Amino acid sequence: MRPGARQQAAIEILSSLETQRRPAADAVKDWMLSHRFAGSKDRAEIGDLVFGALRWKQSSAWRFGADGPRAWVWGALRWGFGWSADQIEQSLRDDPHAPAPPTETERAALAGDALSGAPAWVRGDYPEWLDASMERVFGEARAEEGAALAAPAPLDLRANTLKTTREKLIAALAESPKLIEAPTPTPYAPNGVRIPWKQGRTFPWASEQSFLKGWLEVQDEGSQLAAELSGAAPGMQVADVCAGGGGKTLALAALMQNKGQIFAHDVDGRRLAPLRERMERAGVRNVQIRAPLRTQDALADLRDRMDIVFVDAPCTGSGTWRRAPDSKWRLRPNALAKRLEEQREALAMAAPLVKPGGRLVYVTCSVLPEENEDQIAAFLHANNAFAPIPLSLSTGKGEAPHAARGSGVQFTPRLTGCDGFFVAVVERRG
Repeated sequence: MRPGARQQAAIEILSSLETQRRPAADAVKDWMLSHRFAGSKDRAEIGDLVFGALRWKQSSAWRFGADGPRAWVWGALRWGFGWSADQIEQSLRDDPHAPAPPTETERAALAGDALSGAPAWVRGDYPEWLDASMERVFGEARAEEGAALAAPAPLDLRANTLKTTREKLIAALAESPKLIEAPTPTPYAPNGVRIPWKQGRTFPWASEQSFLKGWLEVQDEGSQLAAELSGAAPGMQVADVCAGGGGKTLALAALMQNKGQIFAHDVDGRRLAPLRERMERAGVRNVQIRAPLRTQDALADLRDRMDIVFVDAPCTGSGTWRRAPDSKWRLRPNALAKRLEEQREALAMAAPLVKPGGRLVYVTCSVLPEENEDQIAAFLHANNAFAPIPLSLSTGKGEAPHAARGSGVQFTPRLTGCDGFFVAVVERRG
Protein backbone atom coordinates (compact mmCIF):
# COMPACT_ATOMS: atom_id res chain seq x y z
CA MET A 1 0.00 0.00 0.00
CA ARG A 2 1.11 3.54 -0.69
CA PRO A 3 1.17 6.22 2.03
CA GLY A 4 -2.04 7.84 0.81
CA ALA A 5 -3.91 4.54 0.92
CA ARG A 6 -2.68 3.96 4.47
CA GLN A 7 -4.01 7.37 5.47
CA GLN A 8 -7.39 6.52 3.95
CA ALA A 9 -7.42 3.21 5.83
CA ALA A 10 -6.75 5.04 9.09
CA ILE A 11 -9.55 7.52 8.32
CA GLU A 12 -11.97 4.63 7.67
CA ILE A 13 -11.04 2.93 10.95
CA LEU A 14 -11.40 6.15 12.92
CA SER A 15 -14.75 6.83 11.25
CA SER A 16 -15.97 3.42 12.40
CA LEU A 17 -15.00 4.31 15.97
CA GLU A 18 -17.27 7.34 15.74
CA THR A 19 -20.29 5.05 15.44
CA GLN A 20 -19.10 1.98 17.39
CA ARG A 21 -17.89 2.49 20.96
CA ARG A 22 -15.08 -0.06 21.30
CA PRO A 23 -11.29 -0.21 21.76
CA ALA A 24 -9.32 1.11 18.81
CA ALA A 25 -7.20 -2.05 18.75
CA ASP A 26 -10.32 -4.09 17.97
CA ALA A 27 -11.28 -1.75 15.13
CA VAL A 28 -7.77 -1.95 13.65
CA LYS A 29 -7.81 -5.75 13.89
CA ASP A 30 -11.20 -6.00 12.18
CA TRP A 31 -10.03 -3.77 9.32
CA MET A 32 -6.94 -5.92 8.84
CA LEU A 33 -9.01 -9.12 8.75
CA SER A 34 -11.23 -7.69 6.01
CA HIS A 35 -8.28 -6.26 4.01
CA ARG A 36 -5.86 -9.17 3.92
CA PHE A 37 -3.88 -7.65 1.06
CA ALA A 38 -2.27 -5.29 3.60
CA GLY A 39 1.25 -6.47 4.41
CA SER A 40 2.98 -6.39 7.80
CA LYS A 41 4.51 -2.97 7.13
CA ASP A 42 1.12 -1.63 6.05
CA ARG A 43 -0.49 -2.98 9.23
CA ALA A 44 2.15 -1.38 11.43
CA GLU A 45 1.94 1.98 9.65
CA ILE A 46 -1.86 2.04 9.70
CA GLY A 47 -1.91 1.12 13.37
CA ASP A 48 0.50 3.94 14.17
CA LEU A 49 -1.64 6.38 12.18
CA VAL A 50 -4.82 5.37 14.01
CA PHE A 51 -3.26 5.58 17.44
CA GLY A 52 -1.34 8.73 16.53
CA ALA A 53 -4.58 10.36 15.43
CA LEU A 54 -6.11 9.47 18.81
CA ARG A 55 -3.04 10.67 20.72
CA TRP A 56 -3.25 14.18 19.33
CA LYS A 57 -6.89 14.50 18.20
CA GLN A 58 -7.66 17.43 20.50
CA SER A 59 -4.77 19.61 19.32
CA SER A 60 -5.25 18.53 15.69
CA ALA A 61 -8.92 19.50 15.79
CA TRP A 62 -7.98 22.91 17.22
CA ARG A 63 -5.38 23.54 14.52
CA PHE A 64 -7.68 22.50 11.69
CA GLY A 65 -10.85 24.01 13.12
CA ALA A 66 -12.48 20.66 12.36
CA ASP A 67 -12.95 17.68 14.66
CA GLY A 68 -12.86 14.64 12.41
CA PRO A 69 -10.66 11.77 11.16
CA ARG A 70 -9.04 13.73 8.30
CA ALA A 71 -7.84 16.40 10.70
CA TRP A 72 -6.72 13.84 13.27
CA VAL A 73 -4.70 11.76 10.78
CA TRP A 74 -3.02 14.72 9.09
CA GLY A 75 -2.42 16.38 12.45
CA ALA A 76 -0.65 13.24 13.68
CA LEU A 77 1.52 13.13 10.57
CA ARG A 78 2.30 16.84 10.65
CA TRP A 79 2.91 17.56 14.34
CA GLY A 80 3.23 14.09 15.86
CA PHE A 81 5.42 12.28 13.34
CA GLY A 82 7.14 15.33 11.90
CA TRP A 83 6.01 15.26 8.27
CA SER A 84 6.10 18.56 6.42
CA ALA A 85 2.97 19.98 4.80
CA ASP A 86 4.54 19.30 1.39
CA GLN A 87 5.25 15.64 2.29
CA ILE A 88 1.61 15.13 3.17
CA GLU A 89 0.44 16.67 -0.11
CA GLN A 90 2.98 14.63 -2.12
CA SER A 91 1.84 11.40 -0.43
CA LEU A 92 -1.68 11.88 -1.84
CA ARG A 93 -0.80 12.52 -5.48
CA ASP A 94 -1.51 9.96 -8.18
CA ASP A 95 -3.01 7.54 -5.65
CA PRO A 96 -6.63 6.60 -6.38
CA HIS A 97 -6.96 5.09 -2.89
CA ALA A 98 -5.77 8.20 -1.05
CA PRO A 99 -8.03 10.74 0.67
CA ALA A 100 -9.18 13.75 -1.32
CA PRO A 101 -6.52 16.49 -1.44
CA PRO A 102 -6.54 19.11 1.33
CA THR A 103 -8.85 22.06 0.95
CA GLU A 104 -7.40 25.57 1.10
CA THR A 105 -8.43 25.78 4.76
CA GLU A 106 -6.67 22.48 5.47
CA ARG A 107 -3.58 23.63 3.56
CA ALA A 108 -3.43 26.76 5.68
CA ALA A 109 -3.68 24.67 8.85
CA LEU A 110 -0.90 22.33 7.68
CA ALA A 111 1.31 25.30 6.88
CA GLY A 112 0.89 26.83 10.33
CA ASP A 113 1.05 25.75 13.95
CA ALA A 114 -1.84 27.61 15.53
CA LEU A 115 -1.90 26.45 19.14
CA SER A 116 -1.32 29.88 20.64
CA GLY A 117 -4.18 30.72 22.95
CA ALA A 118 -5.36 27.12 23.10
CA PRO A 119 -6.52 25.96 26.55
CA ALA A 120 -4.46 23.48 28.55
CA TRP A 121 -6.69 20.52 27.71
CA VAL A 122 -6.12 21.16 23.99
CA ARG A 123 -2.35 21.60 24.29
CA GLY A 124 -2.20 18.53 26.56
CA ASP A 125 -4.58 16.42 24.44
CA TYR A 126 -6.80 15.20 27.27
CA PRO A 127 -10.59 15.42 27.83
CA GLU A 128 -11.85 18.85 28.84
CA TRP A 129 -13.88 17.46 31.74
CA LEU A 130 -10.65 16.28 33.41
CA ASP A 131 -9.00 19.72 33.32
CA ALA A 132 -9.89 20.55 36.94
CA SER A 133 -8.29 17.29 38.13
CA MET A 134 -5.21 17.84 35.98
CA GLU A 135 -4.89 21.39 37.32
CA ARG A 136 -5.11 20.13 40.89
CA VAL A 137 -2.24 17.71 40.42
CA PHE A 138 -0.04 19.50 37.87
CA GLY A 139 -1.02 23.17 38.04
CA GLU A 140 0.41 25.29 35.22
CA ALA A 141 2.39 22.29 33.93
CA ARG A 142 -0.72 20.25 33.14
CA ALA A 143 -0.54 20.86 29.38
CA GLU A 144 3.07 19.65 29.30
CA GLU A 145 2.22 16.62 31.45
CA GLY A 146 -0.71 15.81 29.20
CA ALA A 147 1.44 16.12 26.10
CA ALA A 148 3.96 13.68 27.59
CA LEU A 149 1.09 11.26 28.30
CA ALA A 150 0.09 11.54 24.63
CA ALA A 151 3.52 10.72 23.18
CA PRO A 152 4.36 7.18 22.02
CA ALA A 153 5.90 4.95 24.67
CA PRO A 154 8.95 2.70 24.44
CA LEU A 155 8.74 -1.03 25.08
CA ASP A 156 9.89 -1.70 28.64
CA LEU A 157 10.91 -5.18 29.77
CA ARG A 158 11.90 -6.59 33.15
CA ALA A 159 14.78 -9.02 33.31
CA ASN A 160 13.60 -11.99 35.39
CA THR A 161 16.41 -12.32 37.93
CA LEU A 162 15.20 -15.80 38.90
CA LYS A 163 16.65 -16.95 35.57
CA THR A 164 19.04 -14.33 34.19
CA THR A 165 20.57 -10.88 34.63
CA ARG A 166 19.78 -7.65 32.87
CA GLU A 167 23.16 -7.74 31.13
CA LYS A 168 22.55 -11.24 29.75
CA LEU A 169 19.06 -10.29 28.58
CA ILE A 170 20.33 -7.20 26.76
CA ALA A 171 23.06 -9.26 25.09
CA ALA A 172 20.53 -11.90 23.98
CA LEU A 173 18.05 -9.35 22.63
CA ALA A 174 20.81 -7.51 20.77
CA GLU A 175 21.30 -10.65 18.65
CA SER A 176 17.67 -10.72 17.47
CA PRO A 177 17.26 -9.95 13.74
CA LYS A 178 13.78 -8.60 14.57
CA LEU A 179 15.08 -5.90 16.89
CA ILE A 180 13.83 -2.36 16.24
CA GLU A 181 16.50 -0.39 18.10
CA ALA A 182 19.31 -1.42 20.43
CA PRO A 183 18.03 -2.29 23.93
CA THR A 184 19.34 -0.20 26.81
CA PRO A 185 19.02 -0.31 30.61
CA THR A 186 16.10 1.68 32.00
CA PRO A 187 17.29 4.82 33.83
CA TYR A 188 16.03 3.87 37.31
CA ALA A 189 14.57 0.37 37.65
CA PRO A 190 17.55 -1.90 38.36
CA ASN A 191 16.33 -4.79 36.17
CA GLY A 192 14.57 -2.88 33.42
CA VAL A 193 15.39 -2.97 29.71
CA ARG A 194 14.08 -0.40 27.24
CA ILE A 195 13.56 -0.71 23.49
CA PRO A 196 12.79 2.69 21.91
CA TRP A 197 9.59 3.24 19.96
CA LYS A 198 9.98 3.50 16.20
CA GLN A 199 7.17 4.51 13.87
CA GLY A 200 5.85 1.67 11.73
CA ARG A 201 7.81 -0.99 13.59
CA THR A 202 6.90 -3.40 16.37
CA PHE A 203 9.11 -5.87 18.19
CA PRO A 204 7.54 -9.37 18.32
CA TRP A 205 8.82 -10.11 21.83
CA ALA A 206 6.44 -13.04 22.36
CA SER A 207 8.32 -15.11 19.78
CA GLU A 208 11.76 -14.37 21.21
CA GLN A 209 13.66 -17.22 22.85
CA SER A 210 14.39 -14.92 25.77
CA PHE A 211 10.67 -14.69 26.46
CA LEU A 212 9.97 -18.37 25.89
CA LYS A 213 12.76 -19.25 28.35
CA GLY A 214 11.26 -16.96 30.98
CA TRP A 215 14.05 -14.41 30.93
CA LEU A 216 11.77 -11.40 30.48
CA GLU A 217 8.38 -9.94 31.25
CA VAL A 218 6.85 -6.92 29.54
CA GLN A 219 6.51 -4.33 32.31
CA ASP A 220 6.74 -0.55 32.25
CA GLU A 221 9.53 0.94 34.33
CA GLY A 222 6.98 2.72 36.54
CA SER A 223 5.39 -0.61 37.40
CA GLN A 224 8.82 -2.04 38.18
CA LEU A 225 9.56 0.90 40.48
CA ALA A 226 6.26 0.34 42.29
CA ALA A 227 7.28 -3.23 43.05
CA GLU A 228 10.73 -2.08 44.18
CA LEU A 229 9.22 0.50 46.53
CA SER A 230 7.06 -2.13 48.24
CA GLY A 231 10.04 -3.30 50.30
CA ALA A 232 9.39 -6.95 49.43
CA ALA A 233 12.31 -9.16 50.52
CA PRO A 234 13.12 -12.88 50.81
CA GLY A 235 11.20 -14.73 53.51
CA MET A 236 8.27 -12.32 53.76
CA GLN A 237 4.57 -13.13 53.73
CA VAL A 238 2.91 -11.04 51.02
CA ALA A 239 -0.66 -10.74 49.77
CA ASP A 240 -1.22 -9.33 46.29
CA VAL A 241 -4.96 -8.72 46.54
CA CYS A 242 -5.58 -7.20 43.08
CA ALA A 243 -3.23 -9.52 41.23
CA GLY A 244 -5.01 -9.64 37.88
CA GLY A 245 -2.78 -11.33 35.30
CA GLY A 246 0.11 -11.29 37.75
CA GLY A 247 2.66 -8.84 36.34
CA LYS A 248 3.51 -7.33 39.71
CA THR A 249 3.10 -10.71 41.42
CA LEU A 250 5.98 -12.04 39.32
CA ALA A 251 8.06 -8.93 40.02
CA LEU A 252 7.51 -9.39 43.77
CA ALA A 253 8.46 -13.07 43.52
CA ALA A 254 11.76 -12.13 41.86
CA LEU A 255 12.47 -9.53 44.57
CA MET A 256 11.81 -12.25 47.16
CA GLN A 257 14.11 -14.70 45.34
CA ASN A 258 11.37 -17.36 45.55
CA LYS A 259 11.65 -17.32 49.34
CA GLY A 260 8.67 -16.67 51.57
CA GLN A 261 5.11 -16.72 50.26
CA ILE A 262 2.93 -14.61 48.01
CA PHE A 263 -0.84 -15.06 48.03
CA ALA A 264 -2.27 -13.86 44.69
CA HIS A 265 -5.94 -12.92 44.75
CA ASP A 266 -8.39 -10.98 42.62
CA VAL A 267 -12.10 -10.39 43.14
CA ASP A 268 -12.58 -11.43 39.50
CA GLY A 269 -11.10 -14.92 39.32
CA ARG A 270 -11.04 -14.83 35.53
CA ARG A 271 -8.24 -12.26 35.63
CA LEU A 272 -6.01 -14.81 37.40
CA ALA A 273 -6.26 -17.29 34.51
CA PRO A 274 -2.90 -16.42 32.84
CA LEU A 275 -0.93 -16.43 36.09
CA ARG A 276 -0.18 -20.14 36.45
CA GLU A 277 1.35 -20.37 32.97
CA ARG A 278 3.34 -17.19 33.56
CA MET A 279 4.63 -18.53 36.87
CA GLU A 280 5.79 -21.75 35.24
CA ARG A 281 7.63 -19.92 32.48
CA ALA A 282 9.26 -17.52 34.95
CA GLY A 283 10.32 -20.26 37.37
CA VAL A 284 8.25 -18.76 40.21
CA ARG A 285 7.61 -21.22 43.05
CA ASN A 286 6.51 -19.10 46.01
CA VAL A 287 3.08 -17.95 44.78
CA GLN A 288 -0.19 -19.47 45.99
CA ILE A 289 -3.21 -18.48 43.90
CA ARG A 290 -6.26 -17.66 46.00
CA ALA A 291 -9.25 -17.45 43.68
CA PRO A 292 -12.44 -15.91 45.12
CA LEU A 293 -14.97 -18.26 46.74
CA ARG A 294 -18.74 -18.06 46.44
CA THR A 295 -19.71 -18.24 50.13
CA GLN A 296 -16.42 -17.86 52.02
CA ASP A 297 -13.64 -15.30 52.35
CA ALA A 298 -10.68 -16.72 50.41
CA LEU A 299 -8.29 -14.55 52.47
CA ALA A 300 -9.76 -15.05 55.96
CA ASP A 301 -6.80 -17.09 57.23
CA LEU A 302 -4.35 -14.33 56.24
CA ARG A 303 -5.74 -11.70 58.64
CA ASP A 304 -3.10 -9.99 60.79
CA ARG A 305 -0.36 -12.16 59.22
CA MET A 306 0.99 -10.29 56.20
CA ASP A 307 4.27 -8.37 56.15
CA ILE A 308 3.09 -6.64 52.96
CA VAL A 309 -0.34 -6.32 51.40
CA PHE A 310 0.04 -5.04 47.85
CA VAL A 311 -2.98 -3.25 46.39
CA ASP A 312 -2.55 -2.68 42.66
CA ALA A 313 -5.87 -0.90 42.62
CA PRO A 314 -8.33 -0.84 39.72
CA CYS A 315 -8.19 2.63 38.19
CA THR A 316 -8.92 4.71 35.11
CA GLY A 317 -5.51 3.92 33.62
CA SER A 318 -4.89 7.61 32.97
CA GLY A 319 -1.18 7.02 33.56
CA THR A 320 -1.06 4.61 30.61
CA TRP A 321 -2.58 6.87 27.97
CA ARG A 322 0.69 6.61 26.03
CA ARG A 323 -0.10 2.94 25.39
CA ALA A 324 -3.89 3.18 24.99
CA PRO A 325 -4.66 6.71 23.75
CA ASP A 326 -8.24 5.83 22.82
CA SER A 327 -9.03 5.03 26.46
CA LYS A 328 -8.81 8.69 27.48
CA TRP A 329 -11.58 9.64 25.05
CA ARG A 330 -13.78 6.71 26.17
CA LEU A 331 -13.41 7.60 29.87
CA ARG A 332 -16.55 9.10 31.43
CA PRO A 333 -17.30 10.57 34.90
CA ASN A 334 -19.41 7.55 35.86
CA ALA A 335 -16.47 5.23 35.09
CA LEU A 336 -14.22 7.30 37.37
CA ALA A 337 -16.84 7.10 40.12
CA LYS A 338 -16.98 3.31 39.74
CA ARG A 339 -13.18 3.02 39.97
CA LEU A 340 -13.18 5.12 43.14
CA GLU A 341 -15.68 2.76 44.77
CA GLU A 342 -13.64 -0.28 43.71
CA GLN A 343 -10.52 1.31 45.21
CA ARG A 344 -12.26 1.87 48.53
CA GLU A 345 -13.41 -1.75 48.52
CA ALA A 346 -9.88 -2.99 47.74
CA LEU A 347 -8.39 -0.98 50.61
CA ALA A 348 -11.09 -2.25 52.98
CA MET A 349 -10.29 -5.83 51.96
CA ALA A 350 -6.54 -5.30 52.30
CA ALA A 351 -6.25 -3.51 55.66
CA PRO A 352 -7.26 -6.43 57.94
CA LEU A 353 -4.58 -8.65 56.41
CA VAL A 354 -1.67 -6.42 57.51
CA LYS A 355 0.08 -7.56 60.67
CA PRO A 356 1.25 -5.03 63.31
CA GLY A 357 4.42 -3.52 61.88
CA GLY A 358 3.44 -4.64 58.38
CA ARG A 359 2.84 -2.48 55.32
CA LEU A 360 0.00 -1.76 52.96
CA VAL A 361 1.26 -0.68 49.52
CA TYR A 362 -1.26 1.21 47.38
CA VAL A 363 -0.49 1.57 43.67
CA THR A 364 -2.40 2.96 40.69
CA CYS A 365 -1.45 3.56 37.07
CA SER A 366 -3.25 6.88 37.29
CA VAL A 367 -2.36 10.56 37.56
CA LEU A 368 -5.77 11.71 38.84
CA PRO A 369 -5.72 12.96 42.45
CA GLU A 370 -9.15 11.50 43.18
CA GLU A 371 -7.70 8.00 42.69
CA ASN A 372 -4.39 8.68 44.41
CA GLU A 373 -3.70 11.09 47.25
CA ASP A 374 -7.41 11.58 47.99
CA GLN A 375 -7.93 7.84 48.47
CA ILE A 376 -4.96 7.47 50.79
CA ALA A 377 -5.97 10.55 52.78
CA ALA A 378 -9.46 9.12 53.25
CA PHE A 379 -8.05 5.72 54.21
CA LEU A 380 -5.71 7.19 56.82
CA HIS A 381 -8.53 9.31 58.23
CA ALA A 382 -10.70 6.21 58.68
CA ASN A 383 -7.90 3.89 59.85
CA ASN A 384 -5.86 5.57 62.58
CA ALA A 385 -3.81 2.40 63.18
CA PHE A 386 -1.98 3.17 59.91
CA ALA A 387 0.59 5.88 59.26
CA PRO A 388 2.39 6.86 56.04
CA ILE A 389 6.00 5.87 55.43
CA PRO A 390 8.32 8.26 53.55
CA LEU A 391 9.51 6.55 50.39
CA SER A 392 13.14 6.27 49.33
CA LEU A 393 13.34 6.32 45.57
CA SER A 394 16.99 5.36 45.29
CA THR A 395 17.13 2.02 43.48
CA GLY A 396 20.82 1.80 42.68
CA LYS A 397 20.46 3.92 39.55
CA GLY A 398 20.08 7.25 41.29
CA GLU A 399 17.03 9.07 42.53
CA ALA A 400 14.03 8.63 40.25
CA PRO A 401 12.46 12.04 39.51
CA HIS A 402 8.99 12.22 41.01
CA ALA A 403 6.44 14.50 42.60
CA ALA A 404 5.26 14.19 46.20
CA ARG A 405 1.48 13.76 46.25
CA GLY A 406 0.07 13.79 49.76
CA SER A 407 1.38 10.65 51.46
CA GLY A 408 2.59 9.14 48.18
CA VAL A 409 4.76 9.77 45.15
CA GLN A 410 3.84 10.23 41.51
CA PHE A 411 5.90 9.18 38.51
CA THR A 412 4.99 10.62 35.10
CA PRO A 413 6.36 10.38 31.56
CA ARG A 414 7.43 14.03 31.74
CA LEU A 415 9.32 13.64 35.02
CA THR A 416 10.54 10.05 34.96
CA GLY A 417 10.12 8.81 31.39
CA CYS A 418 7.81 5.98 32.44
CA ASP A 419 4.03 5.61 32.60
CA GLY A 420 2.13 7.59 35.22
CA PHE A 421 2.22 5.60 38.48
CA PHE A 422 1.23 6.59 42.01
CA VAL A 423 2.69 4.72 45.00
CA ALA A 424 1.91 5.14 48.69
CA VAL A 425 3.08 2.93 51.56
CA VAL A 426 1.40 2.98 54.99
CA GLU A 427 2.44 0.99 58.05
CA ARG A 428 0.19 -0.59 60.65
CA ARG A 429 1.36 0.73 64.01
CA GLY A 430 -0.97 -1.30 66.20
